[in-house]
Amino acid sequence: MIRSSELDPWAEALDAFPLTAEPAARLRAVVRYALLAPSSHNSQPWRFRVEGDCLELWADRARALAVCDPEDRELTISCGCALLNLRVALRNFGQRVSCQLLPDPVQPDLLVRLRLEGEQEPGPDDRDLFRAIPLRRTNRQPFVSQGVPENLLARARKATEVEGVWLQTLDGESDRIALGDLIAEADRQQMADRRFRRELAAWIHANRSGSHDGMPGYAYGAGDLASTITPVVIRTFDMGKGTAARDRDLALGSPVLAILWTEEETPRAWLQAGQGLERALLRLTADGISVSYLNQPIEIPDLRDGLTRMLGREGYPQVILRLGYGRPIRPTPRRPVDEVLEG
Repeated sequence: MIRSSELDPWAEALDAFPLTAEPAARLRAVVRYALLAPSSHNSQPWRFRVEGDCLELWADRARALAVCDPEDRELTISCGCALLNLRVALRNFGQRVSCQLLPDPVQPDLLVRLRLEGEQEPGPDDRDLFRAIPLRRTNRQPFVSQGVPENLLARARKATEVEGVWLQTLDGESDRIALGDLIAEADRQQMADRRFRRELAAWIHANRSGSHDGMPGYAYGAGDLASTITPVVIRTFDMGKGTAARDRDLALGSPVLAILWTEEETPRAWLQAGQGLERALLRLTADGISVSYLNQPIEIPDLRDGLTRMLGREGYPQVILRLGYGRPIRPTPRRPVDEVLEG
């Protein structure tokens, strides 16, 4: 059991749900599940507000990544992941909900308004996805060579389609190598940019820092001593060549590479992408599959266009995933509920 105060949202994730409480109390109770969603650099760019039977999800743009995510695309996808966790948790507890995406055009930071609409019996899939919420991790370590069964990949693809997006798994070795090369080139370009390195370093913390956000060194396999100097090294030196070689090997050594696509490039589509992504992540977690991200080519417009041309598909690539079997890893910290919740 996780006991550290900085990981409280993980530790509290399976507390009893207040079925007999007023709607506001029920909605406040499920925010803890939203906090366990993944986000770029573990920036946790969300805020929540409860009013009666409504729960609002707001973008916290003070936590935006101005260099690698200037349009807040990944920020919005992260909030979509948090929304999916809310929906899954409420369905698990027998609550039917409605969701309005971007409900107020004069308040672009208001991304979602969720309302309780009565009761609904949860299905087996609802239970499985809910149990996976506190188990999901971003596993940045190398995976073993064991392949992922096609039926489990098909379940993940179906999970994204439920949310109106789709997951493409790369089958051909030439496509895998080309994607690995794009990832390496993106690493070289990003790490050559001092602004990018400063932004990245600001979100990497020493293992003993006590921070409630960002990426502790242990997430990258760094011990306590190495974790204290890593941010300094990143800020100071262009390590692009080494990072490119490492990530290319990481990509090509993973049993599965996959890309999440949307039909449109809008904030609404990004929210859909986040929900589809998290539904797939929970499905994969429930099936024992580890996942992490190699989004670097999507964060550079020219390389993103090159990826689209390479794969010859219409639509917009939003997330690059690597899938496989990995050893158990520790969760990353989360902010406490009272820091992100109003009402």
